Amino acid sequence: MATVSRSIGGLAVSAIGLGEWPLSDTGRPGRSAAIATIRAALEAGVTLIDTADAYCTDHTEFGHGEELVAEAVGGRDDVLVASKAGCTRQHGSWGLDGSPEYLRRACDASLRRLGVEAIGLYQLHAPDPSVPLSESAGALGELMDAGKIRMVGMSNVDTSQIREANEALGGRLASVQNEFSPRVRTSLPELELCERLGIAFLPYSPLGGVGAANRLGGAFAEVGERHGVSPQQVCLAWELALSPVVIPIPGSRRPSTIRDSAAAMRLRLSEEDLNTLDKE
Repeated sequence: MATVSRSIGGLAVSAIGLGEWPLSDTGRPGRSAAIATIRAALEAGVTLIDTADAYCTDHTEFGHGEELVAEAVGGRDDVLVASKAGCTRQHGSWGLDGSPEYLRRACDASLRRLGVEAIGLYQLHAPDPSVPLSESAGALGELMDAGKIRMVGMSNVDTSQIREANEALGGRLASVQNEFSPRVRTSLPELELCERLGIAFLPYSPLGGVGAANRLGGAFAEVGERHGVSPQQVCLAWELALSPVVIPIPGSRRPSTIRDSAAAMRLRLSEEDLNTLDKE
């Protein structure tokens, strides 16, 4: 069955992506199991894999997620690999560095780890309060002009920051990645702005985060019973129904869960279903 697609910067990708973080964070599966999960996503029609240089357990293995994705994807040119920079890991602690100098160094390191000439989608992991966002975004724009990245995205940004970054990029901002789920809807204004501007909106933790996905019930379970599918599939289909710019990127630690998530691309919710979910 053909993959249901949506667009990031004019490039068609699967309507559901894979968030790689759970495969690199504490509690992750073994390497072979992690690679099997990424490859199961690809086999299920997923063509967007999201990672970051800071996806690791501590500073000693910085870049773990990118190396894992590079091995699992194996250079397939039909897969958009998205990465991020701007977060640091010092002795287990998270930090921020959005300076142009750091982002340029981080990009070169990510290019080596991913084994590519250009990164498909490169995102600022989070704004650095000590650096004007226009400078961080401008540096990513320069990397795009230099051919090191193909598209620029922002993560963990509000509406004013989306506008600022897009202006600094000359209207070339391709995506925004914020947390969004049934229990975390604070980024709805950002989603709506992205729709108006034609920018892809990539909800991370779209099922509510680690552990929360298994607690989806209520209306999501009710609608799932109608269709004979999991509440998790219903949740992702609900997010897809919110706007054509939405591309959820659920995480997974097992092939079975990403296969289930990918199936949400083809789940069509009725008006009755959506009315039921709106009351949740």
